[in-house]
Amino acid sequence: MDPLSLFGLFAVSAMLAFYALEPRGPIYILGFAASCALGSAYGFAQGAWPFGLVEAVWSLVALRRYLAARKGHSDAAR
Repeated sequence: MDPLSLFGLFAVSAMLAFYALEPRGPIYILGFAASCALGSAYGFAQGAWPFGLVEAVWSLVALRRYLAARKGHSDAAR
């Protein structure tokens, strides 16, 4: 397996793991957003720009979810 494929495997594995862990707290949503960004980089690096573009959008969506969850999490702590 070449380095690019290993990177892609890591990115999508991290996406799956962080997605499954999201109910445990906002930090896992942030991890999902970061792993989506890695997935996007992988998509662009391998020349699959539609995949890279969609993963970039997912990263932004997850980042917005993280910010909303963090705000809600800090409100609940009060």
